[in-house]
Amino acid sequence: MSAGPTMQDAMPSYDPMERAERARVRAETRLAGTIADFFLDADARLDDRTRLLLAQVLGAIVGAIEWDIRRHAARLLVGDGATRAGEAMLKVGAGTVLERLTRAGLLRDEDLMDELIARVRHDLIAASLPVEVAEPDEASLLVRLAGVPDSVVASAASALLAAESRRRVANEQGHVGGSELPAELHHRLVWWVAAAIRDGLKTAARDSDRAITDAAQRSLAAHDEGERPDAVATRLAAALDARPNELAAVLVESIGDRRLSLFVAVLAHALGIGFDQARAITLDPEGDRLWLALRALDMDRPTIARIGLALSEADPRRDIEAFADALDAIVSIGVEDARASIAPLALNRDFRMALRALSRTERR
Repeated sequence: MSAGPTMQDAMPSYDPMERAERARVRAETRLAGTIADFFLDADARLDDRTRLLLAQVLGAIVGAIEWDIRRHAARLLVGDGATRAGEAMLKVGAGTVLERLTRAGLLRDEDLMDELIARVRHDLIAASLPVEVAEPDEASLLVRLAGVPDSVVASAASALLAAESRRRVANEQGHVGGSELPAELHHRLVWWVAAAIRDGLKTAARDSDRAITDAAQRSLAAHDEGERPDAVATRLAAALDARPNELAAVLVESIGDRRLSLFVAVLAHALGIGFDQARAITLDPEGDRLWLALRALDMDRPTIARIGLALSEADPRRDIEAFADALDAIVSIGVEDARASIAPLALNRDFRMALRALSRTERR
């Protein structure tokens, strides 16, 4: 008769050589990261506030996708009678996906991090913009637009109010209702998360693989990038279609109302460029491309000054004295010269990226 499992059998295996090797690798990785951080230029290093929110947003997005896939995959397995596999789906490796993706280096993806860093900086700057209201009792710009007779404008303004409110609550509470990523990046991240879940399972039967795949495809099908604040702001800017004589007032009031998404979208619409391009030049702390863009739209000195000062107050990376010193030179730039200088921004995105990749190759 078997004596049954012993205490030694029940205890997890402890391999001191394996533990020592893992500790050595962690120490080397930590040292390499510390050295790389030390030699970073000051303007390339994330400030603590941006780093904290970036980590929070990335963790929340990955975590939300992970649990969405795990829950649906588990439900599929239990429904097919594979109860133990369903329980394992919810428990084994749960909450470790972010760490696995980080170790694998997948989260260093340039497109993904560019989007997330831009989003975080955009939100931080928007929250720090000084509020400028023309009349003390006047409603904010978006609230007024939500009440106009034009149903297209009103609907888009109401949608932007809701989208920005969701984003603000998510940032404050450290959770997300959805990834709010462009479709291509969401697609990439969902499959990475699915692979990390699969990799973390101790045993992965064919049924589990199929359940994970079905759950990932469900997540992809449910994603609507049209609900992102960027997309909603773009629709509102197109609906407004501000005329040249209206543009300065809309841009200034958007900034004064802390509606940076609307400012960026109106700028993009007026220039005929993508939201991501307009956001990049708006967030650039040097501001050279933004001033050229504003001059290309024939913005005058008071308009450029109000926009520049507001952004300088909201973004500690900006040099407000340098901006003030350069203001005369900025305003002296001819409209046609400014338009010619920013013309490459209007190129097709894929074409623009191909040209950039080619120039990097030639510099090597």
